[in-house]
Amino acid sequence: MAEQRPARSRLDTPREVRRPLLRRPDPESDAIGIFAEQFARFMGTARFLAYMTLFVGIWVTWNLTAPDGLRFDPYPFIFLTLMLSLQASYAAPLILLAQNRQEMRDKVIAEQDRQAAARGHADMEFLAREVASLRHAVGEVATRDFLRSELRSLLGDLEERLGPDDEAVAEEA
Repeated sequence: MAEQRPARSRLDTPREVRRPLLRRPDPESDAIGIFAEQFARFMGTARFLAYMTLFVGIWVTWNLTAPDGLRFDPYPFIFLTLMLSLQASYAAPLILLAQNRQEMRDKVIAEQDRQAAARGHADMEFLAREVASLRHAVGEVATRDFLRSELRSLLGDLEERLGPDDEAVAEEA
């Protein structure tokens, strides 16, 4: 008798896919890029500078004027330096990421502008050819002044050929 293997050890049965409880962030997702752009925008404002100045001012004032037991970062302010370095080490790559995303958007916009300009140029060339062909066609069409002059000359020819008796008959008709 053949032994039955459990379903999960068989090669013809797919394994059960288990999703992890915690999802790892996707470094290529737009969420990180959007966060980087918002962060870079905020860091470039006067509000951020005011907040940082206020934070550093309170930090320095507290650690210079508070009683010795309550000071957590004595005079050389090593911990403050560490905090600012940490903030800068995260800010720089986020700002670069935001700049790279903006550069990619600018490239797309420039390409769209180039395509629109090429379409506009092609349209203008087409319209110029159409106007030239219309001018050429209008040049071959009889104008109102030309028709009047031809009719006057025909009338003059008729008057010459008709005698005075014929002109009276023509006027009565």
